[in-house]
Formats: sequence, structure tokens, C-alpha cells
Amino acid sequence: MSIPKSITRCTAVNRRNRSTACHYLVVLILSVCILQLASSTAQTQCAARDVLERQLKFKTRASEAPQRLIKSERDIATWKSITIGTFAGSLKLRNAMDSMRCSVGSQAGEILARPSFITASQKTDMELALVSPTQLGFTSDRVTLADLYSRARKLGFELAPAEVGPQLRIQYFDQPVGEFLIIGMEAIMTWSGDPIILNVANGGAGLILIGQDGRAEAEIPATSRIVFARSRKLAPNTNLIDQAAAVPRE
Repeated sequence: MSIPKSITRCTAVNRRNRSTACHYLVVLILSVCILQLASSTAQTQCAARDVLERQLKFKTRASEAPQRLIKSERDIATWKSITIGTFAGSLKLRNAMDSMRCSVGSQAGEILARPSFITASQKTDMELALVSPTQLGFTSDRVTLADLYSRARKLGFELAPAEVGPQLRIQYFDQPVGEFLIIGMEAIMTWSGDPIILNVANGGAGLILIGQDGRAEAEIPATSRIVFARSRKLAPNTNLIDQAAAVPRE
């Protein structure tokens, strides 16, 4: 083989290699950009700018608390369904909120770190109801949590697990500005012994989870909006039914 032909062939091979290398480099750069964009989008779900963009896009706004009287839990439809038990512990749940830039108030952050704040051990779908004290039959301007919870239970509602608060926060990105939703839950004590319940809110500066007075005698306005869990009827035990059917009747 002559030297000029060898040089020509080597030059062609080098050009193909450079072209292939450039192609892979471009693909790599585009992949990194896409991943960064996706990561940025996921991490700014709760940021004020993203909330505002969703408000303008979907034209969502806080609705007034309904006033129609409820005589039973069956009188209203499910407001929202969420999933709990998706994180192995409150620390990972809190980290997920931080990665989405969901703000957490000091009291809420404190009870999330308490040993008594327990997350579900397996994924569970929760159906939530949204009601006001007025709907539950209260006619005064304010009502205590003790009276509110007692009335709600009598009508068939259940107190929500504490995990519903942060889970609702990261699953309710289209919350209208000005909406504050009190989680009907058992209060959790702070390190100093103050009973606190959670509130999922959008005050206009971004999506946030805050804490509020959870004492039994604490009063809230009758126009407040409370999130309760819908009652979960236990399915019949088919084994017992089969056993009963197998017993001969006299």
C-alpha cells in the first residue's frame, strides 16, 4: 500500500471518529439539559412563581366555604383522594417537601420530627371530605375543636392521620391563593408540650404547611374549611361467611 493512500484512509477514519464523537457529545449535552429541566420543574412545584403560573393558566381561585347543611357523611361527595404511605418515615417525607420547595412552618416542622408523627407502613388511598363548621350545624361565629370533632364523628366522618397534612401539601399543587385548609386530626405535642394540628395553605407566597393551636378548647371561625377522612367501611370477612355457610342448619 502506498503512503499517500494510507494517509488518505487514516484521515477518513479520523473524520468518521470525530463525527461519531461529536454526535455522542451532542446527545450527552441534550440529555443533561433535559434532566436538569425536569429536575428544576420537579423541585419548584411549590414555589410562588410556579403557583402563580398555574393560577393564571387554570384560573383557579379560592371558593367560599359551602353552607349547605350536612346531616350525614353520605350527603357530600369526596373532595379529593390522595395516597399516604409513599415514604418510609417522616424524614423522607420532609425531604420530598424540601425538594419541591414546599415551605414548612416552624410548628409543623417540629411535629413532623416528633416520634409520635407516624407514616403509614404501606401505600393507602385516602378519600377526603372538605366541610365547614356551619355545614355541620353550628350557628355561632366560632366553634371549639372538641365540639367540631364530636359533631363530625357523629355524622360519620373520621379524623385524618397526621400524614395527610404533608401528603396533601405535595399532592395539591393547584391550591388557590388565599385558601387555608385545617386538617381534622389528633393534635401532636411539640417538644415543649404544645398540641399542634396542621394547616395546608397558600397565602400567596408559595405553598406551605403550617401548624396551629390544637388544644381541645381552641376556637376556629365557623367559616373555616376542615379536611376530614371519609369513613372506611370494613369489608366483610369472606372466610367467616364461608365457614358460617358450611355449618349445617337444624
